[in-house]
Amino acid sequence: MFVAVYWWRVHPGKEEQFRAAWRRGTDLIREKYGSYGSRLHRDADGRFVGYAEWPDEATWRAAFDAKMVYDDPATRAAFVDAIAEVPVDADPIFTMTVTDDLLVRATS
Repeated sequence: MFVAVYWWRVHPGKEEQFRAAWRRGTDLIREKYGSYGSRLHRDADGRFVGYAEWPDEATWRAAFDAKMVYDDPATRAAFVDAIAEVPVDADPIFTMTVTDDLLVRATS
């Protein structure tokens, strides 16, 4: 398994818009590119951090190189509109191969 970690700062008042677009975009990326989905976190400074799981680095790289474009312009527009800041070049802050996975998956 392979993971990529991203972060975004969101315009004040657009947090729910961002989260809804992130959820829909994650579903579309999973369907089109074969990701396992992702988790969204919020740190103490208000920054959103996404952790996305992929079957392997090659699958992630193909999606990343394609800019993870999906056929839902309204979702993409809502996502972009909510974002105030991303890392330089919008690259992930980490890409990593999972060596040991001890997470217990929630059943609900």
